[in-house]
Amino acid sequence: MLLMIPGPIEVSPAVLAAFSVPPPSHVSPGFVEAHGRAIELMRDVWCADAASQPFIIPGSGTLAMEIAVQNVVTSDDRVVVVNTGYFSDRIVEMLRRRGATVFEVKAVPGTVPSSDAVRQAIVGHNPATIFVTHVDTSTGVRVDPEPICAIAAEYGVLSVFDGVCATAGERFEMQAWGADVYLTASQKAIGLPPGLALMVVSPTAMTRRRHLRDEVPMALDWEQWLPVMQAYEDRRGAYFSTPATNLVLALAHSLSELQVETMPRVFERHQRVADSMRAAWADLGLELLGESGCAANTLSAVRYPDGVGPELVGRIAEQGVAVAGGLYPGLKQQYFRVGHMGYSTTRADHLDQTIRAVKLALQG
Repeated sequence: MLLMIPGPIEVSPAVLAAFSVPPPSHVSPGFVEAHGRAIELMRDVWCADAASQPFIIPGSGTLAMEIAVQNVVTSDDRVVVVNTGYFSDRIVEMLRRRGATVFEVKAVPGTVPSSDAVRQAIVGHNPATIFVTHVDTSTGVRVDPEPICAIAAEYGVLSVFDGVCATAGERFEMQAWGADVYLTASQKAIGLPPGLALMVVSPTAMTRRRHLRDEVPMALDWEQWLPVMQAYEDRRGAYFSTPATNLVLALAHSLSELQVETMPRVFERHQRVADSMRAAWADLGLELLGESGCAANTLSAVRYPDGVGPELVGRIAEQGVAVAGGLYPGLKQQYFRVGHMGYSTTRADHLDQTIRAVKLALQG
């Protein structure tokens, strides 16, 4: 079965080989080197500066979101959330449980709020932080981070971006745009199996953590993980919690592949593939859930045609390709989702097989 859901994704043979070795000790020389190299390479892949701090923590994308919330938000903070779907809703709930007062900037599902609406929310609510989902996996829409970063910087607001379904697939210039936190998970365009929560944090965000009024749960605390990350980057073994050793080995290899290709070419590859997939859906008479101008490059959220429903996902699977059903509450019966990120964007046969499977499934 070809895996073409929006994560987990197919991984390259070389990454799979790096992962599929006997688990090493977390202080063995080879692992220490791989972990340190992965930290360094994250800055390149995130397009971040040398002063930024990468974190590699065992866990999911949801854990990465929670870590960001816990480390930059305190109770009674005012926070703006640019809400574009299911995972934006999840951030809102995390913030509310933290005790923050949340102000949402929403748009019709499948669209994104305007920059003017974001500016008005910041001016009107004077938040300490703004949270943005770069690509919401539920709706397949992409927010443009650059103007939001500029607005946040203008008003001294910390900017946090959920890049779970975007990092290494959608253009993100962390240093140039001045973003403060960009987080993701290993099973998306980074190109690994699930199991790592990954993020790069600006010095400004680290300062926010050091002056945070509320305590942070120990296992989520940047301050607990920081000396471990620094030790590995200095090529010294360290311990706070056992790392996911095989995943870190695979991460070092995957990030190396991305660095060799260069990030501008990686972003262009995803754009080119997304354009071709959108053209294929149009040829089949299918429409996207949202507006084409804000469609993500890492996945397609495709409406079922008239007379067809969620049973189509099963018929596509019968053709040897796994795609995902809808996820956004209230709309999930109206569309399906196809991932096109990471390794499969280098494989024309994966893309052709997916389009062919959808075509045959539509024919019944």
